[in-house]
Amino acid sequence: MRIVSGKYKGRRFEVPHSFKARPTTDFAKENLFNILTNLIDFENSVLALDLFAGTGSITLELLSRGCEQVVSVEKDRDHYAFICKILKELGDKACMPVKADVFKYVERSKQSFDLIFADPPYALPNLDTLPDLILGNHLLKEKGLFILEHGKDYNFEQHPHFMQHRSYGAVNFSFFQPTIRATETSI
Repeated sequence: MRIVSGKYKGRRFEVPHSFKARPTTDFAKENLFNILTNLIDFENSVLALDLFAGTGSITLELLSRGCEQVVSVEKDRDHYAFICKILKELGDKACMPVKADVFKYVERSKQSFDLIFADPPYALPNLDTLPDLILGNHLLKEKGLFILEHGKDYNFEQHPHFMQHRSYGAVNFSFFQPTIRATETSI
């Protein structure tokens, strides 16, 4: 796993072969952050939430680009420990790793974020409910951005808060924003 850009650019971390999580590919991650760089000023007090953090790849990229705080939620004990180990190696205190079930975390969280990224297992039975769950629990600030990574079998274009969809091989990103309405055009 490699950090693409920012203060930790080029740093590599060996992900244990026993991990079930698949990190977002460098190609997809690089393209995602090219889009985000045009939408978000990462160094302007951005609060981010990384759900289903897995290897911590997105968390590390967000920290590297200057997010003020990143909350990284991961349920798997080994994956959580790996994220904590990497954060300790970097000495970066801007991340708060949380070992928790994402659905329970979302229901209980009182904090709101500028950016939320979710990379659930593609076979997650209720993956299609995530946009409503995130937007319905007011986790996003008014002009916040929610990005859901998913497989090709999902289409969220009819969702009232859908902004755009991007595909990079088998990796798909759907973007949502609380202020978007179905009648507005996507970017």
